[in-house]
Amino acid sequence: MTEAAATDTRVEELIENFTFLDDWEERFRYLIDLGRKLEPMDESLKSEASKVRGCTSQVWIVDEVKPGPPTTLHFVADSDAHIVKGLIAVLLGIYDGRTPQDILAIDIKRALDQLGLEQHLSPNRANGLFSMVERIRALAAREAAGTASPSPSPG
Repeated sequence: MTEAAATDTRVEELIENFTFLDDWEERFRYLIDLGRKLEPMDESLKSEASKVRGCTSQVWIVDEVKPGPPTTLHFVADSDAHIVKGLIAVLLGIYDGRTPQDILAIDIKRALDQLGLEQHLSPNRANGLFSMVERIRALAAREAAGTASPSPSPG
């Protein structure tokens, strides 16, 4: 399966789940529910180094390198805001378990446009969403460049 096909499959599944719901109030409840299902993040990983800059809410994202072949990245993340946790769950649904190169190749703007998220988020929350994307992409770029420092183990 090509990367584009894998990405489309993940995004298509999210789109199906979103369009099944009648309105954005229900979709926000769905986002909150997704956030509740996130893998718990150990408190010791919630540091200044793992904190996402540019988010109004508190958000932390760490990666764990899974040796390959191919080498993939696993992400653990958390937030103090319910909807933001749901946005994290959407991003991890798209990015988690991929190679750094595949992460960098994903057209996330297109994927998020297909979900219709950006137009239903406040400007601050939309900026925070893209700050989370940039954090994930920076972690992937660091690993792709071979300059990864040992990440803390998420548990």
